[in-house]
Amino acid sequence: MSGTEKTKATAEQAKGKAKEAMGRMAGNERMTAEGRAEQAKGNVRQAKEDIKDTFRH
Repeated sequence: MSGTEKTKATAEQAKGKAKEAMGRMAGNERMTAEGRAEQAKGNVRQAKEDIKDTFRH
């Protein structure tokens, strides 16, 4: 996985987890859902890069 893309994926996942936690604490379902969506986006980015790495080797 490219270092830049890996960093972006990890950052998106962490940001999403934090946003989801803040949404839960505040009782804000919209923020919780946005956090889950950001985590999913990070997961997709990471999976895409993992697939690329598989075909490179």
